[in-house]
Amino acid sequence: MSTISAHGAAFAEAITRFGSGKPAILCHDDADGLSAGAILWHALTRIGREPRPVRVVGRGESAWSAALRDELAADAPAGLVVTDLGVQAGTILPGIPTLLIDHHVPRSWPDAAEATVISGHDEAPIPTSSLLAHRCAAALGGADDLAWLAGIGLVGDLGERGASGDFPEIMGPLRKAYTAKAMREAVSLINAPRRSASGDAGPALRMLLRADGPRDIVAGTDPDAAALHAARAEVKAALDAARTVPPLFAGPIALIRCDSPCQIHPLIAQSWIHRLRRQVVIGANAGFRAGYVHFAVRSLGVPDLIGFLEERAPPLGPDDQFAQGHRRATGGQVRIETWNRFAAQIGFGPEAQVA
Repeated sequence: MSTISAHGAAFAEAITRFGSGKPAILCHDDADGLSAGAILWHALTRIGREPRPVRVVGRGESAWSAALRDELAADAPAGLVVTDLGVQAGTILPGIPTLLIDHHVPRSWPDAAEATVISGHDEAPIPTSSLLAHRCAAALGGADDLAWLAGIGLVGDLGERGASGDFPEIMGPLRKAYTAKAMREAVSLINAPRRSASGDAGPALRMLLRADGPRDIVAGTDPDAAALHAARAEVKAALDAARTVPPLFAGPIALIRCDSPCQIHPLIAQSWIHRLRRQVVIGANAGFRAGYVHFAVRSLGVPDLIGFLEERAPPLGPDDQFAQGHRRATGGQVRIETWNRFAAQIGFGPEAQVA
């Protein structure tokens, strides 16, 4: 059995263990996670298992937190489908069958009693969570009309060239149906609300759930579409201001500091790697969430950034998240005191410290 077939079979088998009520879907708030959530919602609805409204897990939240467990318990879902939120040991909601669909490097591995895992982190090339979700949907019946959602997630995580080159089976037909400009524009708009100061990805999810393709998102004129355009303008203004800040250097690392309520630190790090081709670039944002520094790490020359960070990890507290995501696109969110220890440990002086 091929990997693709195995993923579909695992999904079809896992949902047979769900109870008789409505399942719940949890997803990340970026283009890949939202697209995966939309695909899975449509897939389950089509077989008569319409889920509860998709729960987007956003900034500062964890699917494994006590707060989210209590929220889910109040709804008594028949099962949980959790996508693009990572893989780790531990029960999200005790007694409820759980399925994790994800492509990130696992933080730890749950046992069979805790969750069924459909993971793509060890494939080459690594599929996105939305592509894994599309494989799962296809196992339940026709899902060709949902392929554009997988394309949104692929372009969102890999960029147009990476998505097209690594997964031509999805992107080839999509490029015949939609222009590359339309796909890029739709991804930009879908990602904008989560990066805005409010962090509310609800308008983006609703657009994905009701749209028939990227054109509907780009040409939309309703309040949700307006919210996407307003969020993108807000983020652009914050990013333009942050790009005037010069980098700091310590050995192989370049650091660009910002203090913004917008989630611009990944964009800052990405924007510098072509000018700082030999450095590992860290974009660090002390204004994103009170008491924390959120940071993103990118590089053209280091293939395993998770390993790079782990070799330099400071002592971590229980609320710190460090070296998460992908080997080529990682980062974290840590308490200010943890950040200050980390910045000093890797060679930066007082200018990198956060008060």
